[in-house]
Amino acid sequence: MIGIVNYGAGNIFSLTSALDRLKLNYGMINTESDFDQYSHIIIPGVGHAGAAMEKLRQSGLADVIPSITKPVLGICVGMQLLTAHSQEGDAVLTNIIPVRTLLFDKKLGIKIPHMGWNNIEIKENPLFEGIENQTQFYFVHSYFIEYNSIFGIATADYGLKYAAAIQRDNFFGVQFHPEKSGQAGERLLLNFSNLKS
Repeated sequence: MIGIVNYGAGNIFSLTSALDRLKLNYGMINTESDFDQYSHIIIPGVGHAGAAMEKLRQSGLADVIPSITKPVLGICVGMQLLTAHSQEGDAVLTNIIPVRTLLFDKKLGIKIPHMGWNNIEIKENPLFEGIENQTQFYFVHSYFIEYNSIFGIATADYGLKYAAAIQRDNFFGVQFHPEKSGQAGERLLLNFSNLKS
């Protein structure tokens, strides 16, 4: 059963709709004790990483998340919260994965935010089982996570190569929105639900 971290910064409705379509059971995590009820944890998020981190701290859940040993998936800003620092609000984040979240540079001649479908280059990983390399996923973001070969499990290109997905141990993050990415996104959510602790 999937627990969704409910800290007031999430795209909860589109995510729960996707989980409903997949017939995956889920519930909301509002307090520290709620983590015990679930086998898999999703940290959603849209908007400002600094503000999201502040909400996570105020909820009392920020200190608990790094110690979780169950599979965890951060989506969009939820992924960025797993990193060390974001230029957005000059925010110190959880530092579960020691990489930085940076602002796209307009000098690259790109539109910001990066919005729409983009192909991703996939490393072999159980999160992407049954998903072909160069599959398109749906992105909406102005900040990106720097690519690091140790933690990067998928990359996208938008003026530069950046991390589309990251992993460290039981923590996974995706910059795109699987819940808005059609069949491939639903396969990824299903793969996540099948990961073993």
